Order: sequence, then structure tokens, then C-alpha cells
Amino acid sequence: MSAVNDTKFKSVIFLLTGLPSHGDAHLWISILFFYIYFISIVGNTFILFMVKTDPSLHEPMYIFLSMLAITDLGLSLSTMPTILSIYLFNSREISFDACLAQLFFIHLLQCIESSLLLLMAFDRFIAIHKPLRYTSILTLPRIAKMGLVAAVRAMVIILPLPFFLKQFQYCRANVLSQSYCLQRQVMTMACSDITDIIIYGLFTKLLTMGLDSLLIFLSYVMILKSVLSIASREECLRALNTCVSHLCAILLFYTPEISLSLIQSFGKGSSPLLLILLGYISMLLPPLINPIVYSIKSKQLRLRIIKLFTKQRVSSLPGSRDMGGNKHGPTIPSCTITSEMP
Repeated sequence: MSAVNDTKFKSVIFLLTGLPSHGDAHLWISILFFYIYFISIVGNTFILFMVKTDPSLHEPMYIFLSMLAITDLGLSLSTMPTILSIYLFNSREISFDACLAQLFFIHLLQCIESSLLLLMAFDRFIAIHKPLRYTSILTLPRIAKMGLVAAVRAMVIILPLPFFLKQFQYCRANVLSQSYCLQRQVMTMACSDITDIIIYGLFTKLLTMGLDSLLIFLSYVMILKSVLSIASREECLRALNTCVSHLCAILLFYTPEISLSLIQSFGKGSSPLLLILLGYISMLLPPLINPIVYSIKSKQLRLRIIKLFTKQRVSSLPGSRDMGGNKHGPTIPSCTITSEMP
């Protein structure tokens, strides 16, 4: 009997679902997803490069931002193989083990990102409430320990998930409702009693995103309390402006995820297309938008990016190699170089 079950278990193949498209529409959707992943990977890699190479960005806020960029890179790389294979190669099949591996990394990285958003809320509270002690409280070793705790917590909570799912037999329709594997979709394919895994899934959601979102809300209550105690209106607005990027990251992460959970739980007659679109927004938008928002809103990071590209532009000008005292060839007046610099 065990041999029969093992054969049945190993033969499980899931079919992923993409947006309904034909002909030219399918081609344009493929190009769109390719550029979304390209921009996400380049953007987050660029953030990491800037923070690593520029000593002036070795501050708590940018270290947390680099952790967020690593997590967003991981999320992009976790969903990219299946989504691009659907649209570029029309390949919808995924084996059971590959599906479990993908859902493990997706849920793990989502849990880590939720923790990082909480840590970044704490960072903003310390920066506003105790600005003079900001760097002494959030030292590099302390930030490293906080990041390690976030990763270990996610690992402890998510690691049992694929092992639970592996215990079931799968004998129902094997078509998943998304272009990647998630715990909620895979467990509905099981022909066993899934009460335990439903309870465990609810427990993980409450312990991670539920608890983190509550603590983030309380952090911003304390931030508002600190900001309102500032006498100067200009300083008050400046303090609030430092939180805009983080608030955008929170909304990008939690809003699609909560909407998707509510629709899956209570919207029984909801459109499959709506679920697919919300799933794409939940997985693709944060890695795509986060580096753009932080690059625009963070003055220090924005100036470093402008300075980097301005240097490259100056070095590419004709005759720029002759500026070091070479008497032969055209030279560029110093005033011209100054005007190029920010």
C-alpha cells in the first residue's frame, strides 16, 4: 500500500494559471513581465551597490533598506521562473517538489519582509523621537542581530509548512489559480482532511503579518505623538516626510496581500481574473516600486545617484582624459565641469 501511495505522490504535477491571452496580446504580456523583472532586479541591485560602496550611506535607515532590497530580490527570483515560463515558453507544468520549494521561499521571504517593515518603522520612531541618540541606539551589530532574528523567526514559522503539505495525497483537479505556488492553493488540491493545515496557515498569518501590522500601527501612533510635540511646523513636516517612503512600502506590501486573503476567504463567486491580477500586484509591485520610491524620496540617496551618473557623463565627454595636465588635444575649462556637478 505504501508503494502505491509513494508512486501516486511522486506523479503529482500541478498546472499553473496565467492571464488569458492569444496572439499579439500574449507577446505584449510576455514583454511586460520581462521588463518588470528586469527593472526590479536592476533597481534593487543598484540600491545594494550604492549602500555598499558609499560610506555616507552606512546609516541605519539605508542598512535596513539594503535588507529590504535583498528580500525583494529574493521574491522576484522566486516567482520569475514560473511566471516567465508560462508567458515566454507556454510551459504551465510544475512538479510537486518544485512547487513546495517555491511556496516555501515565497512565504519565507514575505515573512522576512513583514518583519523588516516593522524594523524600519522602529527605525523611523527612533530617528524622530531620539534623533541625537539615533546612531548610538541603532548600531551596526544591533541592526545585524535584528535582521538575524527576523530571518530566524521566519524560518521557524515557515519551515514546517512544506512538510505538512507533503503528508497529503493529491487526487483532485491539479490546476492552481495563480502563476506560482502558494500554501492556500496547494492544500485545496488535497483529498485528505486539511483542517490542521488551515489552522496552521491562519496561525502563521496572525503571528507574522497580523502581529507585525499591529506593531507598525502602534509605532506610527507613537511617531505622530512625537511629531505633534515638535513646536516648529517646518520641522514637523520634515519629520513626517522622512516616513513617506516607508508608508508607501507598507501600503504596497500589505494592501494587495490583505485584499487577496479577504477575497479568497469570503468572495466565493469572485472572478478568477481578479485573483490572478491581485496575485501579480502582491508579488511584483513591491520589488518594482520600492527602489524607485526610496531613490526619489531619500534626498541623500538621490544626490548620490545623481553624482554617480554625473561623474560618468563628465568622464565620457570628448577630451576628458586630457584634463590632467596633458598639453596636447582639447581641454575643458573647469567651469564647464563645475556646471555638470550637482
